[in-house]
Amino acid sequence: GRLAVAVIVSSWVIPISILVNRTVPDPYMDEIFHIPQAQQYCQGNFRSWDPMITTPPGLYYLSLAHVASLFPGMFCMQAASSISDVCSTEILRSTNGVLAVICSILVYEIIICLRPGLDERKATLYAVVLALYPLHWFFTFLYYTDVASVTVVLAMYLACLKKNYLFSALLGAFAVLIRQTNIIWMLFVACTGVIECSLAHQKDNVQLDKNVSGRKDSQLASNKGVTVGSNLRKRRLGNAVDTVNCSIPRTSAPWTTRSSGWFDEIQDILLMSWHLKWELLISFSPFFTVLVAFVAFVRWNGSVVLGAKEAHAVSPHFAQIMYFSLVSALFMAPMHFTLSQVAVPVRSFWKNRPHSFFQLSMALAAGFISVHFFRSGRSTT
Repeated sequence: GRLAVAVIVSSWVIPISILVNRTVPDPYMDEIFHIPQAQQYCQGNFRSWDPMITTPPGLYYLSLAHVASLFPGMFCMQAASSISDVCSTEILRSTNGVLAVICSILVYEIIICLRPGLDERKATLYAVVLALYPLHWFFTFLYYTDVASVTVVLAMYLACLKKNYLFSALLGAFAVLIRQTNIIWMLFVACTGVIECSLAHQKDNVQLDKNVSGRKDSQLASNKGVTVGSNLRKRRLGNAVDTVNCSIPRTSAPWTTRSSGWFDEIQDILLMSWHLKWELLISFSPFFTVLVAFVAFVRWNGSVVLGAKEAHAVSPHFAQIMYFSLVSALFMAPMHFTLSQVAVPVRSFWKNRPHSFFQLSMALAAGFISVHFFRSGRSTT
């Protein structure tokens, strides 16, 4: 379980961190900005700020907490006389090592939450494999915002899955304090929570309809043996059934009769979300509050980033949306499939040849046009 995941991930985080610190003892790449800034915070200089740093100081606060937890032991060992002495490059990098272990445990918890019937060994294996994701693995051993950002975002998602929306929104605010782009992930988590609430309410409506239908059938079956002289009892039973039917919300009908197509599901979710708008607004108002605060900050700051604003201006990046769509589509593809399963979409494509080829042509044309007009370094002459 959690302990196994933590032990396995620690078994490579600790030795590789030692190897990296021996091979690259000095700040590397963007660490030349982050490490001195964190050391300023360790000295209590919270008003000091490097104008080249673009992200908020969330990582530095996490590092302060990590350093503060290590200081008593190092002080007793006479290895440090003040907190600033503990803020070495190795100790600051170890912040991400600890967060990487926590991140793997969060991944395990999310897997168990999403798939409660999954075997514990498989869940452990999945969590360990995801902890080896190349980009995440690389930045585990350096002092960057990536690992801290992913850890807090996953904690926010887990809290939302457990329907603790206030705590999830607070974690979302802290995730934005680590990296501004996490506002997108906070909105993603909030939308996921809205969908889950809508689907749960839809499921309750369907179950209620089934219960009423079953009760009506049982009552009709019991009435078959009743003589003509029991018409009064029949009318009473009929009135009881009608009363139960009237107690069912009229909005439950579309969700029980609609087909199960993808667009129909989206329409059902939107309709149910609108039906529950006030309940959802109350439950997810903390997320909305964080979003409003973020928009106010951007307006006050004049930019999304804190420093080097000229080099980090906001601009449309449609190619990035296509990259994300392609990667998402690949990850949504089934891992195990047979030839008969492959033949189904092929036959569907061939059966609707004109429409299918038109869609394919439009997608290719949109891709080529986007690459032509939005590629970087395009000549303006």
